[in-house]
Amino acid sequence: MTVSIDTTSQDTLRDTVRESAAAVGPSILELSHKVHALAEISWEEHDSAAAVAAVLRGGGFEVTERAYDVPTAIEAVYGSGELTVVICAEYDALPEVGHACGHNMIAAAGVGAALALKPVADAAGLRIKLLGTPAEEHGGGKVSLLQAGAWEDAAFSLMVHGMTGTERSAAAFSMAAVERFEVQFKGSEAHAAGAPDKAINAGAAASLALMNMAVLRQHLPENANTNAFISHGGGATNVIAGDSTVQVEVRAGDVDVWRDLKRRVLACFEGAAIATGCTWTHRQTEHPYAPLNTHAGLGEAWDANMEAVGRPVDTSPIFGGGSSDMGNVSQVIPSVHGMVVVRNSTAVPHHPDFTAAAISPEADEAILDGATVLALTVLDAAMDTSLRAELLELQAARVPGATRVTLEA
Repeated sequence: MTVSIDTTSQDTLRDTVRESAAAVGPSILELSHKVHALAEISWEEHDSAAAVAAVLRGGGFEVTERAYDVPTAIEAVYGSGELTVVICAEYDALPEVGHACGHNMIAAAGVGAALALKPVADAAGLRIKLLGTPAEEHGGGKVSLLQAGAWEDAAFSLMVHGMTGTERSAAAFSMAAVERFEVQFKGSEAHAAGAPDKAINAGAAASLALMNMAVLRQHLPENANTNAFISHGGGATNVIAGDSTVQVEVRAGDVDVWRDLKRRVLACFEGAAIATGCTWTHRQTEHPYAPLNTHAGLGEAWDANMEAVGRPVDTSPIFGGGSSDMGNVSQVIPSVHGMVVVRNSTAVPHHPDFTAAAISPEADEAILDGATVLALTVLDAAMDTSLRAELLELQAARVPGATRVTLEA
């Protein structure tokens, strides 16, 4: 259904969005604190997803839980405009350290933006869709949702992530591709003292592979890195391990570099197998993530709205180093992955200090600002005639199924 855009001035609509974002502030901060306390890890975010769904249902959205047959995903929709935006809300925590990446903040800001946009949806010709996207830390919930068609009806998509340090331009921020896989070595057990000559040491193969990777790191190009750990290397000191398992990840900011790096890393494991006489196999353990591709117009709107809420950004290009399944979305849909700083914190993400920072008063302030910037950026995309036309033209040019892609290393 095509809805004509209301002639109400954009300034008036922006004021409405700001007022609405402030009005829903208490409920989204309560949601942030609840999700933070739940601290459910990837694919297990049942209560967190239900909490997000409840706030949106109470706000008048049509909510579907277990959306697209993904058990901890939700979809919440409001409006009938021709321009569909997908706002992403993550809510998975990390094992042991909880919300040390602040996904409680992401969920709350996303919900706040969706609720703030509701009063202007008809005037702006918008259809608002919030997707609760599980398993960003490990698993790739957005990739599962892409494959199921969750973005097929979307013109653009966006989200906001908490951070520390300097406010960064969305237009100048980039992230890496990543693939995670598991390598298994097979050898032959024997008594470590009584018959070591009869063994083929799979534990030694795993250790040697990690040494090979350590040597390789000296020669990696810029914006590329890899890491691994031995998840199984034996069961007793008097038994030479007949099998071992290594968990590996490979990252790079450029897809071609990423693919070449994977080839070189696999050679480290092949060499270890040859040296020890083991056999080896490898398998992908979760969806690969693509690099982040920020849409220029959306990125510029995001940066301007950060300025508008009193958070001017550093526009120097920066490579974030991390990875997100939002990268996969950005490869097929015009997207922006904004960042907002938890002020007065020097905490490093994925550290317990960040877990504490993500529930601080400064985090609450970042959530409210993040929700407002998300909503204002969506409104700008809807009301800027040239940007709106571009987004709709790109959507119309997509063939059916074009968003259901999977990136492979």
